[in-house]
Amino acid sequence: MKIDIVTIFPDFFRGPLDYGIVRRSRENGLVAIEVHDLRKFTHDKHLTVDDRPFGGGEGMVLKPEPIFEWVESLGFAPREERVAGRAKEAVILLSAQGQRFHQGMAQELAQIERIALICGRYEGVDERVADHLADRELSIGDYVLSGGELGAAVIVDTVARLIPGALGNDASARQESFTASVTQEASDGPDSTCASGGLLDYPHYTRPAQFRGMAVPEALVSGNHEEIRRWRRRRALKKTLRNRPDLLGEVTLSDEDRKWLAEFQNTAREA
Repeated sequence: MKIDIVTIFPDFFRGPLDYGIVRRSRENGLVAIEVHDLRKFTHDKHLTVDDRPFGGGEGMVLKPEPIFEWVESLGFAPREERVAGRAKEAVILLSAQGQRFHQGMAQELAQIERIALICGRYEGVDERVADHLADRELSIGDYVLSGGELGAAVIVDTVARLIPGALGNDASARQESFTASVTQEASDGPDSTCASGGLLDYPHYTRPAQFRGMAVPEALVSGNHEEIRRWRRRRALKKTLRNRPDLLGEVTLSDEDRKWLAEFQNTAREA
């Protein structure tokens, strides 16, 4: 996979791309990442990348010309081909007005060959970039950042770790929060002791088994795989109900799952 990033602050990425899974993926040739300075695609002596918006208003807006020239320099397929899915490429504008990025999008992006990330700044980007150049406009959350650089770093990290070989053990990604099990049966739930099935991840424990009077749950040291699976599923449901109940409408629930959820809800009402 190749990822290109354009920004007016290229030095920002010296840290986020040089550690952990992203660094190893680059060193192992799984992903190539190149950061571009938007000012190199300007043609005036002041290297102007922004201007005041028509109609007035506070702040400055990134101009369309250098952004269009940057994407065109990469040799991407025409936008209509990308939008129609006929090209394994994506041009993404990072924007507070974009769709909220989620794990499902990361899984989609991990399947394509090339991604271009446009880091917005100031009060935003000329809307012609969103309407006629980018095929996706994404936000990493319902809040406003100073620019798209943090969002781009988040997307790079989220996508890179899903590339086959990046984690060492590809099965590791199946047990993480928000990840739907690809082998999940509608009636039985996840088929593994460590599949999240689209819920938040279950709690984790490690040695020592006894720590300051706090013990590891007995089910996890029982050696009984079915008991471990049921404990993990039950705790994942409980944590999801408490922290992200909105996810419960997006996963397949068994009769046992519904029974547990009803129990948790009754207990909460009685408390």
